[in-house]
Formats: sequence, structure tokens, C-alpha cells
Amino acid sequence: MYTLGPWKTQPGPDLVRYTWTRPSCGPSRRPRELGDEQSPCSSSLVFSAAMASDLGQPSPAKRPPTAPTTITAIGEDLLCEIFLLLPSLPSLVRAALACRTFLHAVRSSPAFRRRFRALHPPQILGFFCDPGREAVPPFVPLRSRSDPDIAAAVRGADFLLTRIPEDSGDSTLGWELQSFHGGYVVLVNNATDQIAAYNPLTQALHLIPHPPEDIIFSISPEFHILLSEEDQRVFRMVCVQHQDTPSLAVFSTATREWQVLPWVETPPQPEGDIRLFYHGTQLNGFVYWKHASQAYVLALNTATMQFSRVNLPHFLAEIDHMLFRLGQTKDGKLCMVAADDSDPKIGTLVVRVWGADDDGVEKWMLEDTFSLSKFVDVTKSSTEYDTTVQIEAFVDGFLYLCIKYGEHTESLVSLCLETGKLNKIFDDTYTSPAHPYIMSWPPSLVCNKEDSQTKITGGSVEDAGSVGTKETPSVLVTAPQSHKID
Repeated sequence: MYTLGPWKTQPGPDLVRYTWTRPSCGPSRRPRELGDEQSPCSSSLVFSAAMASDLGQPSPAKRPPTAPTTITAIGEDLLCEIFLLLPSLPSLVRAALACRTFLHAVRSSPAFRRRFRALHPPQILGFFCDPGREAVPPFVPLRSRSDPDIAAAVRGADFLLTRIPEDSGDSTLGWELQSFHGGYVVLVNNATDQIAAYNPLTQALHLIPHPPEDIIFSISPEFHILLSEEDQRVFRMVCVQHQDTPSLAVFSTATREWQVLPWVETPPQPEGDIRLFYHGTQLNGFVYWKHASQAYVLALNTATMQFSRVNLPHFLAEIDHMLFRLGQTKDGKLCMVAADDSDPKIGTLVVRVWGADDDGVEKWMLEDTFSLSKFVDVTKSSTEYDTTVQIEAFVDGFLYLCIKYGEHTESLVSLCLETGKLNKIFDDTYTSPAHPYIMSWPPSLVCNKEDSQTKITGGSVEDAGSVGTKETPSVLVTAPQSHKID
């Protein structure tokens, strides 16, 4: 048996000499150099490169070079894995818009969208404050030196709401904040009887007339925008009147009409109950209202437009609205958080999740508890003012708490309910109450219905069709003066 050993090239253009050494030769024998005498334990062969070619053995010098790998050669699955490592949603937007290959990888994968959201906290860009005497609500941006893409998103947006029409000149009747959803800010102007749905990032503005007074005559109706993330060009605006005669009306940008729907509540409202609710919270296809003095939540299913009630623990009947919030966990479960701030040193923050127990009965189940002292900086506490903890917002598993140390000292912190990690957002510069603005998934990173509801193959688009809805008897009120400003 022979094994291939060291070899050297003999002088000459076509000659290559190889030396094979027999492994059975004695120990400690040095490798034979070129020019050594022939030994019985080795043999050498000299042949030309031309002869090797004749024998079907290609010359190593003539092998074609390996083609270089380009960025476009990376598959979409690997691209998505790389994009998951980006620090924030603004960073993903900047990367995805770099080229068509990147954009297609992000847009064509709803699964990637879910994974990115699961790995990244809700992207807060800042806070809208109650307007007071201002014509429009002031905005306080979130400054992040560690992520320049967040700062770029804030600079490129219209958080001053400059596209919203000016008010009537009466400083007491400006634009009032109503709700936030899908990147849209919903505002109402009682002086001009207009409703504005405005996305500061895309600067898409929709002006909608107020429902007729013979339908909605309450001085404080609520408005919530209902839109699909897959296609935000067509949406609905729901108006709910709790006091006096309960009323429900829906405006569609497709029909430009207010549709008055029957009030269907299961179980029926108890007799003698005063209909006084805290402001609604929109979550996962529902709008929830906590009753101000009773232990239940009124829920509106935005698909069927029917109401139902969800009971709460009895001790939450008269809890202050700043100590109670409904929200959802990172995996989409309905969740509520309540704080007992009678003493921040011994008070607790209780987290409950709506789910089924071992017997299959749905109820509120205890998920976690946190001591309020976890959020208080004792170095800022004083004997002159009582330290208080208030719940500002509850978004996708993250709780935002306002800590008041005195008359002019407030801090804002966020708490991840899954990990218990605490993060300080504003220190001594926060002013409550305020409403966080969450950056929604941009429409440019979503395949809408015209692009494809299922997939995009090459340059062709396959439409999955529309989904039918059950009609409900209603009254239509035409509103031709509503319009969208591009």
C-alpha cells in the first residue's frame, strides 16, 4: 500500500514529480527529497502535465474561479433571521426599504411580523398630553441616543398635527383626544362638529362629520377607529353613547354614511343602573369600558357589534380609573392590572389574566404580583408630599406607571410583565396624564388586499377574495361632507 507524501515541482514547464513513500519503511526515516537516490522503500514517478491531461486529470491551475456571493443571493428565510436582530421597528423600516429584495422578504411573511413583535417591545415614539388651553394636544418625543432610527422616525413625523384644520378661534373648544389605534390619533372638535383620524407617521388625514344630533345627543360620546392592518385605506369609526339613551353608530369610509345599529347587550342592563363608564380601551377586536361604580366591564365585539359583560372581582367595583387598566399580554391574552396605592411602601400591583381553570370555567386568574416599592425611588420621597403610583397605559405586556414624588416631580417607568424588568423613560420631566403614541406596523411593510392576501409569486398576484359579513338592521345617515386629505 502507498500513501501520498510531500511533493515538489521539478524545474521545467511541463514536468511534475511526485514521490510516494511506503508506510512500512522503518521508523524515524526522513522523507526523501527530490534528487535522492532511488531506495527500495520508495518509488518516484515523473510525468508531464500534458500526459496527465491525456489521462483525464485536469490541471489544478485551470479550475474556474468560484462565483462571489451577493446580498441578493441570500434567501428570504435567512434575511428574516437577520432582520430579527435589529434593535427596533424604525431600524427594520430603514433596512426593509433599502432594496426590493429586503422589502419583499418582510412584506410577504406574516409569520415574521409576529416573531418580530414577540421579540421587541412596543415602540413608543413619545406622549400626547391633554391639550388644556392649546388648540391641539402637545407632544413630548421620546429621545433615544442609543437608537438613531427612533430619532429619525420622530423627526420625519408630523406630531405637531399641522395638517389638522385650525379650530374656530375659541381656545376653549379645540381638538380633544379621543383614542389611539393602528398608528391613528382620533380627535374631536366640538366647535366645528368634526372628527379627525390622523396618522402622524404617514400623514394620512381623514375628516369625518359628527353624527347627527338626533342620533347621538350626548355631550361626551366616544369615538374609536376600526381598521385592518392588512389594508388601512378603508376603515370604520364607531361612536358609542352610554348616558341617557344608549346609542351605537358606525361610519364607513367606503359608504360615507353613519349607520345606526341596535343596542344589543347580553345580559341586559340591570334596572336602576347608572350608566357611567370610564373611557374605553380597544383590544384585539373588542372595546372595553369599566363601570365607574360596579364590578364589571362592558365589552363591544367590533365584528358583530354586540355588547356583553365581563365580571370583575367585587373589590374592584369603585377602584379609581388611574389604578386600573385592561390590556393584553404579549401572546394576546386579555389581562387586567390593579394597584393598591394606599401605602406605596406596602401596596401591591396585582396582575390577572382571563382564562379557563382546570374545570374549563373562564374567569380572572392570578398571574403575578409586584410590590409598589419596586417602582419608587426612595431618594426622591419627602415627608411633605405623599408618593403615589398611577397606571398610565398597558400595551402588549408592558405597563407604564407614573410615579409622583411631589407637586412638580414625576417620573415614568415601564414594566415588562413577562420578565419583571423595569425601565425608566422620563425622570423628573414627565407630566401626567399623558397618552403614549405607539408606532404601528407601517403599511409599506404589509401586503394589502390588492397586493395579495396570501402570497406573491414573481410578478403575479393571487387574490384570496373578500370575506362576507352578516348584515344588521340599521338606519343610514348620509354624510357627503366627509373626505380624506392626502
